[in-house]
Amino acid sequence: MRGYDRLFIGGNWERSTGTDVLDVHSPHSTELVGRTPAATTADVDRAVAAARDAFDTGPWPRLAPGERIALLRRFAELYVARAPEFAELITAEMGSPIGFSQTGQTLAPWLLLTTLADLAETYPWEAERTGVLGDPITVRREPVGVVGAIVPWNVPQAAIMSKLAPALLAGCTVVVKPAPETALDALALAEVIAEVGFPAGVVSVLPAGREIGEHLVTHPGIDKIAFTGSTAAGRRIAALCGERLRRVTLELGGKSAAIILDDADLAATVDGLKMASFMNNGQACVAQTRILASRARYTEVVDALADLVATLRVGDPADPATDIGPLVAARQQERVEHYITLGQAEGARVVAGGNGRPPGQPVGWYVRPTVFADASNDMRIAREEIFGPVLTVIPYADEAQAVELANDSEYGLAGSVWTADAERGLDVARRVRTGTFAVNRYTTDFAAPFGGYKASGIGREHGPEGFDAYVELKSIAGPAT
Repeated sequence: MRGYDRLFIGGNWERSTGTDVLDVHSPHSTELVGRTPAATTADVDRAVAAARDAFDTGPWPRLAPGERIALLRRFAELYVARAPEFAELITAEMGSPIGFSQTGQTLAPWLLLTTLADLAETYPWEAERTGVLGDPITVRREPVGVVGAIVPWNVPQAAIMSKLAPALLAGCTVVVKPAPETALDALALAEVIAEVGFPAGVVSVLPAGREIGEHLVTHPGIDKIAFTGSTAAGRRIAALCGERLRRVTLELGGKSAAIILDDADLAATVDGLKMASFMNNGQACVAQTRILASRARYTEVVDALADLVATLRVGDPADPATDIGPLVAARQQERVEHYITLGQAEGARVVAGGNGRPPGQPVGWYVRPTVFADASNDMRIAREEIFGPVLTVIPYADEAQAVELANDSEYGLAGSVWTADAERGLDVARRVRTGTFAVNRYTTDFAAPFGGYKASGIGREHGPEGFDAYVELKSIAGPAT
């Protein structure tokens, strides 16, 4: 049992103005693992006021970039010392297998901090150029202002760091609104932030529900919103920001395709899809959940995926041997079970998994990893984000149709192609309309931009391009000659 009785507001630990609490339950045992205060609209008002004052009159946005970089490097040092603790906490909160928590949940945030601090060293915060008439022009990248960062529960600290690190390096002040399911690790992260030595008002962390998030989005003291979450919520946030001409970046859902070409090494492909498709119990926006296989090898691919699922160990996420843990909440378990029922009603065939509890798991929010065959790309299980360990295998006639099927989606976040011919794979990659793509694997690199086409979002995170969302461009002409 881990508890907090205060929120992190403007660099200080403050009591909430309300009395509501957030109870965090283990997805494995359903038992209570911790409790935090639930932030109120008045708490948001206090945090935004502190951030506004810190930005408008405080030292943070006026420091030289090198001074901010030095503090972010200290942040990284303090963070990595507590990474093992954070991994265990995130596993307890939301069911991520401990092996993934030690990499995707905690190594990734540390890499984000260190990589972005390195990139900030060479980012063109201020650059000189010559105008068309020969006059000098200075182009400055200045911090956008007070940032509201709203993050989900599936990769909570990585999602926070994707926004917090570039915003701070740019000189912004930040109010973070974590999801209620992962309130504990958010406030544990705030303990590290408190040690770093940021000026007063620069960072606040306020766990709360959706209504408080909307108050943050519409708050008049906010200059920019950075959001990761569902496409439906992203549309709502985009509309609210549009009414206010407020800067916004959105990292949203996906329904990514893995294209298996006929020359692919199937054993290596299936081994790669174990992570690409099932990472974090399938609760990943980049998960490769549409598997596109040629008709010539369709049965072979389906059988190989069914065999893979049979080997996956489902159970206690704290056990290092576990491949698939529980889903984050009962509502998520019900959602995934609904889609499994729906897929069968649509005419797809379950070749592995299906509804019903995994053996040996009488409690907890578990579902059985599932593979559908005989599916078409117009089925809802092929078009809608399920956010669980469910794969849909879709046949294609030739490479051109495989690319067409991959692009036939409202989403465009991730994808992969599996082939023995690297150049052929790169050619396919260039034709698929998606923000990230990989050949014979799926991974992202924090030195490169991350984000989506179409309904998968607006804007990019990571890489030097990730700073662009947190700056305004100013052109200064002169002095006249």
